[in-house]
Amino acid sequence: MESTESSYVSSPEQPQKRSPPPPASPPSDSEEKPTYTRFLVSNAAAGSVIGKGGATITDFQSQSGARIQLSRNYEFFPGTSDRIIMVSGGIDDVLKAVELIIAKLLSEIPAEDGDEAEPRMRMRLVVPNSACGSIIGKGGSIIKSFIEESHAGIKISPLDTKFFGLTDRLVTVTGTLEEQMHAIDLILSKLTDDPHYSQTMHAPFSYAAYNSMNHGLNGAAVKFQHNKDDITNSVTIGVADEHIGLVVGRGGRNIMEISQTSGARLKISDRGDFMSGTTDRKITITGSQRAIRAAEDMIMQKVSYASERETD
Repeated sequence: MESTESSYVSSPEQPQKRSPPPPASPPSDSEEKPTYTRFLVSNAAAGSVIGKGGATITDFQSQSGARIQLSRNYEFFPGTSDRIIMVSGGIDDVLKAVELIIAKLLSEIPAEDGDEAEPRMRMRLVVPNSACGSIIGKGGSIIKSFIEESHAGIKISPLDTKFFGLTDRLVTVTGTLEEQMHAIDLILSKLTDDPHYSQTMHAPFSYAAYNSMNHGLNGAAVKFQHNKDDITNSVTIGVADEHIGLVVGRGGRNIMEISQTSGARLKISDRGDFMSGTTDRKITITGSQRAIRAAEDMIMQKVSYASERETD
């Protein structure tokens, strides 16, 4: 991972937990191969994964034996306001770390009174376009079998051509913890056997370049001129179309409150004008970095419970 050190931050590497395999049943090739997975999390979720003073990420690395890294603050996946987590190591270690992270995020979803249903959430995996064919299969046969076996929802977004040079696609997995882990296990096992996927493991992390320029085609990229808080910046986030009403409020009451409290200006895209590859409406927030953070937190508070519990 030498090539990614400038763009990822993580706690110090933990000693890898390795027990010698039983002589009669050595591990399979896929278990021995080093692998990785990348997925998106919001800024708030990234803070939860890191923990106070890095305590949580250190603990997760120690428990799993995998290495967990995050893109730096305000280094987002193109077209989103989400940071990227990368987990690398042996496949079993990677799956254990991913399970710890998902369980942590699910535990923070508030439960409704009397609601005993198991919480559900959405995970967006980042997969190189060159490797997507291995999990789609001829006529979609492989991804259909993964959905049937895991009972999770699995959707692969088209490659976003508006960002020049972008070669990654998003694979969205929805369901309970058990359903998601089953689906991710199937997906990662298949990808690990794909030579196109293994070749990208040490590829330079280059998304930061997209965040330093203004991609005005759909306003979906983030523009931060520099770090001084008094500079006016702009960021666009996606909110599910069915949840926009929670942000606007009756007679525009909520959006006015958010704007007045945070000091940021908010603009919501027209009906049918979605974030690329999604059905999320765009909310463009303009102001100082402090104002943007405050507004984004208030918006997420309005919709997080509903959006994190949404199912296919």
